[in-house]
Parts: sequence; structure tokens; C-alpha cells
Amino acid sequence: MQAQQLTELLQLIQTNAPENNGLTAAVLQLAVRSAALDTIEELRTRPSRSKEADDGSGTLSFTKKELNTMPKSFQKAFIANNKLVRYRYYNGLFQARYRRDGFNIEVASKDFETMKKKFIAKLTGEAEPHDAPLKEKRRTAKTVLFADYAKDWLSVKEQTTKPSTYKEYLRMFEVNLRPTFGHLHLSEVTRPLVQQYLFTFVEAGKHRTAEKLKLMLSCIFDMAAEDFELPSPMKKIVLPYHESKKGSALTKAEEKQLVEYCQKRHDDVASALLVLLYFGLRQSELASLNVADGFLECETSKERMGRNVTLRSIPFTPMFRKVQALVDFDAAKNVNLCKLRSAFKRLFPNHHPHELRYTYITRCKEAGVSGEVVMLWDGHSTDRDVKTSAVDRGYTDYSKEFILSEAEKVNYEL
Repeated sequence: MQAQQLTELLQLIQTNAPENNGLTAAVLQLAVRSAALDTIEELRTRPSRSKEADDGSGTLSFTKKELNTMPKSFQKAFIANNKLVRYRYYNGLFQARYRRDGFNIEVASKDFETMKKKFIAKLTGEAEPHDAPLKEKRRTAKTVLFADYAKDWLSVKEQTTKPSTYKEYLRMFEVNLRPTFGHLHLSEVTRPLVQQYLFTFVEAGKHRTAEKLKLMLSCIFDMAAEDFELPSPMKKIVLPYHESKKGSALTKAEEKQLVEYCQKRHDDVASALLVLLYFGLRQSELASLNVADGFLECETSKERMGRNVTLRSIPFTPMFRKVQALVDFDAAKNVNLCKLRSAFKRLFPNHHPHELRYTYITRCKEAGVSGEVVMLWDGHSTDRDVKTSAVDRGYTDYSKEFILSEAEKVNYEL
């Protein structure tokens, strides 16, 4: 019974029976009992608080309007089965968690009402309230695509390797790796999948391609293993043993055939082929060649990015002077390498243009040129046939006269 109702009842008794004190006392006693029952009922229906409530924890209560926004399954669980949502105040944050009935919800906020809004938003699958701070989704091996992660790896390689090396990495990614693994998450790229993929190249006789792809994948997943604590699928990958075919120098008959071919052709390809034959350059070094005072200079292309550029100076030999009139150095410097390789393979199907370098080194040694001098000309840092150390060569500075005298030895008949 409310206080206003009790006052109105007493006024009614006093008006109709002002002398009846017994009736007044009886009514007051009934009113006291009614008030006590109301108090007990209020306490019984009041939401319970645990012992933790004094420490800033308790249970969330939702209005009918808030409940109507929730999924029906949650409403039933929350209302009918009395499954309450616990919250706590810890480290300056209100935190609520509900992990039952197929739900797995956990939210936190500095403000209690914001925390409630975030809980309802997650429950209904909506975005968090606009006033809640946005958090970047955590990247894991199950959420990051191989294509995206490989691009990150390539961006590092672009800054740390030579342009030609990066270009080859990019080509292998676009042609081979992206079409096969690009749509998969990192965790989905398994050892059996990679193993079978590499075996397809082995079966096609492309052993070198299989080895290069294995190396590239190993580098990518070594980094992924560190970033995501992901076991690398490359650890147990194996390839059949394959001994690469070693190139061989042209015979003197083949050398004569090449010279006669260049005499007839007399263009940029012919000029480039003769330079490769009589100076031992790599194809990639043609673009850096320069000629001065009877020497051809070039930059060694095998140097790693960031290392000092190594210039080689190679003297004209009697063999080169015999064909010098056929050579246009500017044309050789700007030759199309694909065009050069195609012409050479048509002439010598069983040889590769790089074997012209083998031929030059072989002829120099056959002519009796000092092994250390040949290494200076061809840009090799080691040679198992030369019994000397890198330190010894570093302290050896041959005179120009000695170099030219060694070059004069390279003179033979075809």
C-alpha cells in the first residue's frame, strides 16, 4: 500500500467515525502488513547483485525496446531461461562477455552505456556504434591471402635486390605462383599441395624452374612463419636430384663457323656475338661496355645490390683484331638480347650464348695466359684451377705492359 493510499484511508475513518479508535487501530495494523508485503515483493523482484557488485561488476539489464532488437533465440534464452549477461569494471573499462547458446560476444568500453550499445550491435551483427574507436582486424594466417602476402615480400625485394633480380621474382610470381596459390589463405597452402605443384615442373623436365620456385616459396613462408607463428609447408619439400647440364666451349671449327656467319650478317647481332666471343662478357654486361685505348671496359653484372660497382678492363687480343672491322660497339651495346639468343640458337641448337664466355676463357688458358690475369678479365673471384688466395690477388697490381703482353698470347689459327 502506497503512502498516499494510507493517508486517504485514515481521513475517511476520522470523518465517519471520529470516536472509533479501535477501528482506526485495526486499519493501521492492516496497512502496516500491506506495506511490509509490498516491500518484500519489491525485494523479491529486484535484480540480484552478486558479491562482486561492490567491486564494479554485476549483470546487464535490458529494456523491452532493447530486447526487441535482439535475435529471437537470444530473447528466449535471456527472458525464459534467465541467462544473464555478466559485466565487470576492470582497468578503466566496462567489460561484458556472453559465451553460451551459440553466441561468443565480448565487448569493452570506458562508458557503460556505450558498452551496452556495442554488445547489442555485435549481437545483431551490426557495426559498432560510431562513437566507438575503430580497431584494425587482426591479421592471421587464416585471413591473409597468399597473393597479398607475397606482394608484401616482393615490395621488400624491390628495395633490396637489383632491378633484374626483382624483375625475375615478379615474373615468377605473376606467371607461376599467383595463378596457383593467389586465391588461398596462407594457412591453406599445405606441404602436399606445394610438393605436387613442384613435381609437375619436374615431370615436364623443368628442373631449374622447380628449384627456383621452391627457393622463392621458402623465402616467403620463412617470413610468414615469423609473422604468424605458422609452420612452414616448405620444411619437408624435396625435389629429385638433378645435375644441371654444363655448358661447353665451341670447337675451333664452330668458332670459325660463327665468324663466317657474322661476316655475312654484319649487324648489331653479329657485333654483339663477336664481343661475347672475344671478350668473354656476360650478355647482361653488354649494356655497360665502353672502349678506350685498346681496352674494353664493362661493369660486372654479378655484383649484389649495394656493393661497389666492379669495372673490368679487357685488352684487345690478336684474335679480336682480326674481326674488329666487323664490330660496331654502339650497336652491340644496344642489341636486343632476345633477338641475339634466337639467332645464336638457330645457328647452334646445342649451344647457349653463355658458352661464348666459356670459349673465351678456354682459349685464353690454352694460349698460356696467366690464370690470375684470366680471372681479372672474366670477373671471377675464385677459380679452382688457380692456386692463389683472394688476399694475394688483392695485393697484386699487374702493369699495363704485362697485361698487354699476356693478351698477345691469344693468337691461334681457326
